[in-house]
Amino acid sequence: MSQQRLEGTETILVVENEEAVRDLILDVLTLYGYTVLAASDGAEALRVAAAHPGPIHLAVVDIVMPGMTGDQLVGRLRQERPSLRVLYVSGYTDELIRQPGALRVGPNFLQKPFTVEGLARKVREILDADGEPAVSG
Repeated sequence: MSQQRLEGTETILVVENEEAVRDLILDVLTLYGYTVLAASDGAEALRVAAAHPGPIHLAVVDIVMPGMTGDQLVGRLRQERPSLRVLYVSGYTDELIRQPGALRVGPNFLQKPFTVEGLARKVREILDADGEPAVSG
């Protein structure tokens, strides 16, 4: 099996309402060389994204947050940044999220709890994917 490069220099927006989980994701992504922007909810994420003058390559978004779902946030972010790629994270089970009528996250989903390496691999996989960003809904 070939060794996958996990480091990167892209800018990633992390939107997670649980402070400990958000801090862990920020630490991991910073360790792997990414520029990281952080928000605790959808409204803050919209403000952070609007204030950031450069590209945002990926958003790591909790699916279930107070005030605005991850899917609603991504829809709003993509109005200004249509090429934004997304990694959804959730502590809810994969089966529950994939119920009829639920969010369609496809392969851009990482179940909590996740490992440091699991997060780094999934981020790199999404950033390196060819074609258009995956759409939800």
